[in-house]
Amino acid sequence: MAIPDGFIDEIKARIRPSELIGRTVALKRQGREFAGLSPFKKERTPSFFVNDDKGFYHCFASQEHGDIFTWLQKTQGLSFMEAVEALAQEAGLDAPKSEPADPEREARRQRTLDWNEAAQDWFARQLASPAGSTARAYLESRGLKAADFARFELGFAPDSRRGLTQALMQKGASVRDLADAGLVIEPDDGGEAYDRFRGRITFAIRDPRGRMVAFGARALSKEQRAKYLNSPETALFHKGSTLYRYPEARAAASDPKSGASGLIVAEGYMDVIAFARAGMGHAVAPLGTALTENQMALLWRAGGEPVICLDGDGAGQRAAALAAERALPLIAPGKTLRFVFLPAGADPDDLLRDKGARALREAVAQPRPLIDVLWERELNAGPLDDPDRRAAFRKRLRELTARIADPDMRAEYRAEFDARLNTLFARTPRSTGRDDRRPGRFAPPAAPGKDVVNSARKPESERAAPMARQLLAGAIEYPAIAAAEAETLAELPFGPLDSLRDAVLDACLDPAFEPDEGLATRLAARGFSGALARLSADRAAARAGLGGEDAGADDRLEAWRRLSASYMEQVAFVIRKAEDRARIEDAFNSGDPDAFKSCLAALRRGKTR
Repeated sequence: MAIPDGFIDEIKARIRPSELIGRTVALKRQGREFAGLSPFKKERTPSFFVNDDKGFYHCFASQEHGDIFTWLQKTQGLSFMEAVEALAQEAGLDAPKSEPADPEREARRQRTLDWNEAAQDWFARQLASPAGSTARAYLESRGLKAADFARFELGFAPDSRRGLTQALMQKGASVRDLADAGLVIEPDDGGEAYDRFRGRITFAIRDPRGRMVAFGARALSKEQRAKYLNSPETALFHKGSTLYRYPEARAAASDPKSGASGLIVAEGYMDVIAFARAGMGHAVAPLGTALTENQMALLWRAGGEPVICLDGDGAGQRAAALAAERALPLIAPGKTLRFVFLPAGADPDDLLRDKGARALREAVAQPRPLIDVLWERELNAGPLDDPDRRAAFRKRLRELTARIADPDMRAEYRAEFDARLNTLFARTPRSTGRDDRRPGRFAPPAAPGKDVVNSARKPESERAAPMARQLLAGAIEYPAIAAAEAETLAELPFGPLDSLRDAVLDACLDPAFEPDEGLATRLAARGFSGALARLSADRAAARAGLGGEDAGADDRLEAWRRLSASYMEQVAFVIRKAEDRARIEDAFNSGDPDAFKSCLAALRRGKTR
């Protein structure tokens, strides 16, 4: 699409930046400029300025700078051409259009849009009519009110074979028009066309430009073969390039008050509605398919870190892994995916109805990075108990890393995988039980001394390391445990992770700390991002060891206490063993066989003190 010379300047001449920006930012005149609080960064004193004479805005807090076109691109996630179209309409100008190769085709596309709008109006009226009583009752049972029906553009398609068809044909639609829009089905045998959606609640689907292009529909009867049904592919609707409620979500995410770094991707229509009702209007959903590359591109236009929200069951894990793998070739600095796994069997709508909006907001407050999903999928693919399997594990991770096109991201992922592998496969040398200086002669292990006893206290010993890491990962994952068991946590030895443990304790001792707010953000802000990343491989084991996702807070706390007691017993055993080894060596070096035998006998009887 070519933009005529002078068209951009004409739009700028008709729209003052202060008027456009002043709709969302409170501006006050300061001389020849307007000032206000930054819409891009939280602040207390104004550092955001708009200059109508020069036609730009500048934010000293975030260094954002631009004109009215940039403003719409930054705050509403529009492309440049979408911003041109929106501002042209506001300025009273006709947006430039390409000469249609086929005028009739363009006319048909416009009729499709018009009849979809007409269908939505008819569905909405049916929902409000006596015929829609069952549909209204169902929606009300899900917590929706009458005002929500209009807000979310819900409707009802009666269980009538030609109700919509006849209503729109009376308004001038042809069967061809309705078939182009995907609203009717034409039988192969040439019979009479009939309504595609019957006996279903309808959900309006709009494209990124806000045009009505399709419908989703949920069956009210269990006898329906498909619970959910979408419009077919049409000239204007492509499932893999559309997201449910994308225009509304993009606008919500652009609001600085939302605090969103990207959209939330839920699994279904009602989940998206649940998020919006909980105050998170920046949620969308794919249309019954796995997340596609085109849909990811839409997500990144509205923010660089969209959050994929899935059930924590096996299906949710597989869907997450598929999305993560599909995103790999596309990720770049400032453009990735994050993931949230809800308790198995629960969805956002369930959480909202059962526990309220706060519970739903908390559930998505600490998303996990894309690399975690990939790591855990490969880690759980099979045992790693021999060199062949470990080598295969390393190879799979290298193959995933190689798929990342961006060189900086590829290097970071490779470094992170290597760090996790080094931690996971760390081994301590094993004694052969022989004295290399005197071949063939038995030699007792070296005397422990202070250094050996201290090393025995470290959880990096082969026996204690996994349990120690799980304890610390569990305390960070569930801050209420860290707060309740701070004294025990302070006594546990964590070796190289002692500094991370100390940071956890510092946070718990802060009077302003609330366990519900989470620890990861605080720890990352104090420079522990690397330690947290290395510990992330133990999060799944920690959750499982504390009872799984469905465990209650009290059950998790008791499980953590049992695990910590077991860990302390292991550490004490290692220390005792080191001390016993010292006694054996002393008896051996004494040259008295009887003393040596007596020492061994005493140890076997457990009488050594």
